[in-house]
Amino acid sequence: MAGVELFSHPALHTRYRAGLCSAAALALLLITVLTYVPPLLVAYRSHGFWLKQSAYLEQPTVRFRYEVLFVATIGPSPGSFLAWSTFPAFNRLQEDRLRVPLLSTREEDKNQDGKMDQLHFKLELPLQPTEHVVGVQLILLFSYQLYRMSTLVMQSMAFLQFFSPVPGSQLYMNGDLKLNQRQLLKHCGLDTRYNVSVVNGTSPFASDYDLTNIIAAYWDRNVTTVFSDPNPVWMTGRAADTPFIINATIHYPVEVILYQPGFWEVIKFAWIQYVSILLIFLWVFGRIKMFVFQNQVLTTTPISPVLPVSPVLSYKQHQS
Repeated sequence: MAGVELFSHPALHTRYRAGLCSAAALALLLITVLTYVPPLLVAYRSHGFWLKQSAYLEQPTVRFRYEVLFVATIGPSPGSFLAWSTFPAFNRLQEDRLRVPLLSTREEDKNQDGKMDQLHFKLELPLQPTEHVVGVQLILLFSYQLYRMSTLVMQSMAFLQFFSPVPGSQLYMNGDLKLNQRQLLKHCGLDTRYNVSVVNGTSPFASDYDLTNIIAAYWDRNVTTVFSDPNPVWMTGRAADTPFIINATIHYPVEVILYQPGFWEVIKFAWIQYVSILLIFLWVFGRIKMFVFQNQVLTTTPISPVLPVSPVLSYKQHQS
């Protein structure tokens, strides 16, 4: 019997045979191509076929490094400020503008999961009766780490700033230390590009402690943290013998981390899209093939197996 089996119908127990170069074989090849290729084109042209970025939730491991740079403006003239930091080289540059404040800090793990959730920071700046604070600039440095996908280890900062035309007695701020990404993280590996101090605390040069230079260099990074939604409250009416007080609460929230997916995640995402469309094409062209071969639209040789005759029916026919 010439030809090869092109199609079989399990329900009808029928097989259809034809030559490899026959019209039926070419039609079957065309149907097969139309079944598997168009779903790929539809999935690809619908955008998002190749997963280029993905996201997950993670609460970072954040710890305050007890490194501070503080500047308080007490007048409109260029030299009217008081300053202090935890960096001895910076303090030596301030001369008579150096004023040592009283600090108190406390990190709190509210849900007892082993990760700190917020920082309570308080600074009390002693003032002379003739000194009045009209603005503050404060840099707090942190250690910031992510572990769930790739391991990110970096040193970051929170920059607090407020100015008022009315002298104040106290500044209260309450906000989040938010992750800011200009670049996707990798899906695996160790990233320590930014595990360097934001402030070069050993430098003897005043330019390295200039806030403009510090912030400009910090924002050259592709991954940073920012003090978001500070909600400042500026209080006035300071008594002559009381210090200026800064109270700040900085929360470490759960972050949406953007990352570049790995090879198998990309393939899995693409495969799900392709198969979901392919199932529709398989159903449609399966019906078309059944119609073409069952109704002999193209010439083939149908072969039906000979069903065994029942012994009872054979006995009755013999008796007749």
